[in-house]
Amino acid sequence: MRKKVVKTGDVSFGGGAPFVLIAGPCVIEDRRKTLKIAMDLVKITKRLKVPFVFKASYDKANRTSIASFRGPGIDEGLDILLEVKERLGVPVLSDVHEACDVDWAAEVLDIIQIPAFLCRQTDLVVQAGYTGKVVNVKKGQFLAPWDMRSIIGKIESTKNQKILLTERGVSFGYNNLVTDFTAMDIMAQTGYPVVYDVTHSVQQPGGLGHATGGRSEFVPLLARCGVAAGVDAVFMETHPDPKRSLSDGPNMLSLNKLEPLLAEMMKIDRIVKGKRG
Repeated sequence: MRKKVVKTGDVSFGGGAPFVLIAGPCVIEDRRKTLKIAMDLVKITKRLKVPFVFKASYDKANRTSIASFRGPGIDEGLDILLEVKERLGVPVLSDVHEACDVDWAAEVLDIIQIPAFLCRQTDLVVQAGYTGKVVNVKKGQFLAPWDMRSIIGKIESTKNQKILLTERGVSFGYNNLVTDFTAMDIMAQTGYPVVYDVTHSVQQPGGLGHATGGRSEFVPLLARCGVAAGVDAVFMETHPDPKRSLSDGPNMLSLNKLEPLLAEMMKIDRIVKGKRG
């Protein structure tokens, strides 16, 4: 099957191109901090010549506790993402949770992300497809990789073929996720680029009782494994101080650890894609 290349701006996914880094904090905490993280990420990726998309959620609708921080909401959140996009010249990605929000979010976002738990919500997926924007669908923790073909069909029904498929681990008992690396190759057989969400793969859903836990010490290992599996992009949440972050701190990578890890990943990526080429 001919592999599709999906583009947004100057960033290309697939077709044997170097992996794209999709990175940023789990949630927008405030404008100043979000812009600072984005600036740091732009500096790192420019130094290493890694294609980059900035990611941050304006609303985290799926939280363990009603008391958990959700973000600034769609109004302020999109305004902050627009500032990142215009000031730094990078594509931006965020997730949408309601079909009624999709067109609004599409005015700012370059990539519309469908959260894993909502990947089978037909109205949401189809509405995202109709925007004509790149749609990144996270494979639900409950789905087999071949089940993604039905979701692809929903988006293709809108004449949109700018689709990314993201692996983020599958449920294994309670409070644990595991990564099946064969799933990446199976999803790649659809012809669409595959993304590996490393940091959500080390989550322990509900593992802290009142909140999600995680084992961030395994992020570098899984990141290297994902690139070795030939993925087209790596999704990685990062924060200057994960322990003080307002969402998903236990599974985020500390920002000061990102650059050396990216350098290692680039070496692996060149070997794998060079061999295939």
